[in-house]
Amino acid sequence: MNHVWLLLGANLGNELQLFSQAIAAVESQIGVCVAQSYVYTSPPWGFSHANKFYNQALEVKTELSAESVLQACLSIEQDLGRTRKFNSGYQARIIDIDIVYYNSSIIDLEYLHIPHSLMHTRKFTLVPLSDIAPEYMHPILHKTTLQLLAECVDDATVTRLEGE
Repeated sequence: MNHVWLLLGANLGNELQLFSQAIAAVESQIGVCVAQSYVYTSPPWGFSHANKFYNQALEVKTELSAESVLQACLSIEQDLGRTRKFNSGYQARIIDIDIVYYNSSIIDLEYLHIPHSLMHTRKFTLVPLSDIAPEYMHPILHKTTLQLLAECVDDATVTRLEGE
């Protein structure tokens, strides 16, 4: 059985409803969700937009390969209304599902980089990930999620959603 850690992100539409739909789709198309972080909000990263982002980390047990998980994530995004605009930089989105880790694998393909190549520079990834995988060891940097968070120079404010 494989373990994959995913990060949900959105800043358009009803983010909490989209997360609920995304989690249901992940469970039907990828595997069993064994852990979910709290939902957090933060400002957009890498671009300006009036809407804050919502983020949530998931740990999923799956029989799928990393490439098959990626294809399922892209399919779920499309089913939930995301239209990708390649080569246009960071942008607002209705849903984003990133693979952060897949087991302790290191995968460096043109279309798939695991661990996620920027995860250690983004508090909006590290904070929710620390809820469900605080001691998980980054297979390249050889640091835990909590260590990466402590060393992260991203100064964005990441706030746990009230009522979560």
